[in-house]
Amino acid sequence: MGKKRRKTKVKTFSLNVAQSCVELTTDGRQRLNLSFKEIAVVPQCIQKLGLMDELDLSRNLITMVPIDFIESFISISVLDLHSNYLEQLPKSIGRLQNLLVLNLCNNRLTSVPKELGLLTKLRTLNLCINRLRVLPFSIGALKELRHFGLSDNQFTLLPGCLARMNNLETVKLDRNPIVVEGTAVQESMTTESRFHLVRESALCDICLQKCQAERMEFRDETE
Repeated sequence: MGKKRRKTKVKTFSLNVAQSCVELTTDGRQRLNLSFKEIAVVPQCIQKLGLMDELDLSRNLITMVPIDFIESFISISVLDLHSNYLEQLPKSIGRLQNLLVLNLCNNRLTSVPKELGLLTKLRTLNLCINRLRVLPFSIGALKELRHFGLSDNQFTLLPGCLARMNNLETVKLDRNPIVVEGTAVQESMTTESRFHLVRESALCDICLQKCQAERMEFRDETE
């Protein structure tokens, strides 16, 4: 006879357990660290800890982000949901107006809501390792964004919103099937090597004029 399959015991997640996961960062901020907790559903009890500065729900089994959860953590500045099973985001995520960092890497997202463009304080947005083909035009409104991760998706063209994001310092576009000037970018080649972002103040007048002309040409092609 074969071995009997061992039943997985459903773990209960209490408020006391959640409170034991509260950490203090080096700069005195409160972080609720629920990473690696085998959570499939965001525990309702953590809504009582909504005054946290940072929330880490990474490396779990979460498939959806509840709307009431968003309402409870309206003031957080860091939200880490990487390495879950998210297939979509609620439109209400646009209410997290104080977010500085949003990590959605390694999920199953095929799209993101246009309301992401409301997160005007965002400085880091990681969408690497998903199933994205396009981005909403509203993402271009993230004027404070400095670091943008888009590697390992399904983009065939450079997202048009990038042309409107003047403060970007790094953009990761590795391992996307992007076509540049009629030639497909090979998997072993990073798109970053062809798509550079630099501050205008670092350019001489001639290079600045050239970049501005190329930006206008790129904008015309993508609009």
